[in-house]
Amino acid sequence: MHALMLWTALAASPATAADPTWTVSVDPLTVALGYPHLQVEHAFTDGFSLYVGPHARLFDGLLTEGTEPFRGYGLETGARWFPKGEAPTGVWLMARQVLARLHTTEGPEASEFGGYSSVLGGYTVILGDVFVLSGGLGFQYLYYDIAGMGSSGPFPAAHTNLGVAF
Repeated sequence: MHALMLWTALAASPATAADPTWTVSVDPLTVALGYPHLQVEHAFTDGFSLYVGPHARLFDGLLTEGTEPFRGYGLETGARWFPKGEAPTGVWLMARQVLARLHTTEGPEASEFGGYSSVLGGYTVILGDVFVLSGGLGFQYLYYDIAGMGSSGPFPAAHTNLGVAF
């Protein structure tokens, strides 16, 4: 019964066909921290969207102390609930998950899985039916560490996105 209800919600289309239902965006904050990723989001209903995209840890970020010679490659997924029924714009609550394969690039060779889980609240606006601006705050738990490098534990979460809608 629950699966049928979920499928019905996902299969329904947003009320106004002229409004954008897809966004493609990047998070400049995570890029500055060394973790660039691209998000492709689709509003399946007026109140619900999903996004997915590649994730990478390619370089030391602005807050990295010293050098941390490791890389991470994986996938980011997220789900947003829009309580006012305006997806993909307006106020939202989001849960997101990143899973990545981490490996050292110097020193002893090491490889393992890492990632993080977040819960955030925020707001998205689409300007001129094209330009996406989004921001949010929340909580996250990181398990993105390898060979004594990276981060692990609870941290505040922030979300910033710039992109396009169609």
